[in-house]
Amino acid sequence: MKTAYPTILTPTTKGYLVYVPDLEINTEGDTLEEALDMAADAIGLMGITLQDAGKGIPHPASELPACADGDMTTFVLVDFDAYRRANDMRTVRKNVTIPNYLNELAEKAAINFSQVLQDGLRQKLGVQ
Repeated sequence: MKTAYPTILTPTTKGYLVYVPDLEINTEGDTLEEALDMAADAIGLMGITLQDAGKGIPHPASELPACADGDMTTFVLVDFDAYRRANDMRTVRKNVTIPNYLNELAEKAAINFSQVLQDGLRQKLGVQ
């Protein structure tokens, strides 16, 4: 599910500084487009880091914050589930039990057990 976080963009001599008040994080980019991409990345990273620590992700404000003259405000969309799928590539070891005949057939066919399990889980869970 996508969530929109309000941000404040401050022009600098080298691009833009971005502040996300609801998460109290900063990032930057050389161009407006890069700054917005970096903001989405920073929000996504903060969100999954908080989840992994067993904490909730703060809900975003529904209105844009006040800003200083020359600054800009906008919402940045982030899908935390999609961000995790795209960026959390840690692996975990799982032991599985299968019938011996399947094991022998798969080994003869040089089947990658880990890949088959990943593909099957993605299909079963409807995850890309």
